[in-house]
Amino acid sequence: MKYSLWIALAVAAALGLLGSVYVVREGQVALVLNLGRVARTDIGPGLHFKVPLVETVRTFDSRFALVDFSPERYLTSERKDVSVDFVAIGYINDARAFYRATGGVESAAADRLAPIIKDSLRNEINSRTLTQLVSGDRSEVIARQLDGINKGAETLGMRIVDIRLKQIDLPTDSDVITQVYDRMRAERKQVASALRAEGEEQARTVRAQADRDQAVLVAEAERDAQQLRGEGDAQAARLFAEAASQDPAFFAFHRSLEAYRAAFADGKGVIVLEKDDPFLQYFKNER
Repeated sequence: MKYSLWIALAVAAALGLLGSVYVVREGQVALVLNLGRVARTDIGPGLHFKVPLVETVRTFDSRFALVDFSPERYLTSERKDVSVDFVAIGYINDARAFYRATGGVESAAADRLAPIIKDSLRNEINSRTLTQLVSGDRSEVIARQLDGINKGAETLGMRIVDIRLKQIDLPTDSDVITQVYDRMRAERKQVASALRAEGEEQARTVRAQADRDQAVLVAEAERDAQQLRGEGDAQAARLFAEAASQDPAFFAFHRSLEAYRAAFADGKGVIVLEKDDPFLQYFKNER
């Protein structure tokens, strides 16, 4: 009987010891609840003790965490509608405030944090044009609002170290997209017109140069042809003169035949001459 009692007491002591010890891992922060009330908070990593059955422990991740939000629509300074997608980088710096504000639920912390960040960004985005927002330094948009965001996040026991704008889009149901596309078309048409005009100017220049080259080539060819014809005529005249000097009778006969061919070339020519005319001397039968 005494032996069983000692075993029961040993088991109870072991269970009590195990129930009074808890471990907080590296990168975590803990708080102890005594019958539902916060007794101790911001407990760092290590081995710790608590009252069994009376106290409970809640641990939270104290490392940097990425909190993603749904895209939010804003109006720029020129009243253009944009959709901004962003994420926040932060950590839990006050476990007591975090537990009281969110009940220790991380999704609840994101829901509470979203309007704080979105309202702060709204003020900054409303003061910028679409061009400044898209092509400007996005870190400036965040830097000017980060202090105000952390004042609101302080009530949640959190600290925001940075906010990153992932994407800035034009909503599909916005007139801005149509305006942007129209402007892009106008710019492309302007560039195309400039390129077309430049091409036509270059084509005219090429055609004019080709026409000049053609005229020069034709003139040079005509000059060379006339020179060759002149040289040929001179050579032919020289040959005829040499032939005439060697045999004047044959030359006279050849010239007469050429004259006959020219006179009767069309077959309809009529020449009225006296029968003793020298032109007909080779038509006479001298046998």
